[in-house]
Amino acid sequence: MWKQMVRLAGPAAVLSWLVALATFGARLPDYDQMRHPVSLLGAAGVPGADAFNLFGFLLPGALAVLACVGLLLRMPAGTPRALRVAAQMLLLSGLAFAAMGVFPLDAGDIGNRASQVHASLWLFWLVAFCTGAGALWLGARGQRGWRPLARLGLACALWMLCSAFLFNHVMPAAMAQRLAFLAWALWLALAARLLPD
Repeated sequence: MWKQMVRLAGPAAVLSWLVALATFGARLPDYDQMRHPVSLLGAAGVPGADAFNLFGFLLPGALAVLACVGLLLRMPAGTPRALRVAAQMLLLSGLAFAAMGVFPLDAGDIGNRASQVHASLWLFWLVAFCTGAGALWLGARGQRGWRPLARLGLACALWMLCSAFLFNHVMPAAMAQRLAFLAWALWLALAARLLPD
């Protein structure tokens, strides 16, 4: 039962985020998925913000943490330190994602402290995941069973970094942000399938 819950946690996180994004985006007048940031759906003062923060940030983040706990539990005694650090950093990225729902943007003042905390959590989510993916890549050397997961993590991390820092020069920032989220979602959806037995 526990193993099945952990195995399904990543895909469930992705499903919760996608459904919340589509549902709340459709309900908010004039909201354009191509132009507006995801976080606007959960911003203070926006109708339905609390519900979006629950299903769009808190629940997916908590499920991502559960998936990473499963990753830690699958590591046998003697696992290289880099792999353990990787799982911990990936877990922290899930916590940061959930925390974005606790500290939402302020739609009335994007530059205030609450909005700055939210933006900092987004950056921490990105950095923690990419660091974890890099550590996973390093730790998987000589560990054949971990290589497929490490390759996926590294590819998703590189895609997220490009989305965050390069793609916004050639496409709307809202689209680049969604591509970063989708790379993380891909990792969550497939990670449990790639874990070694």
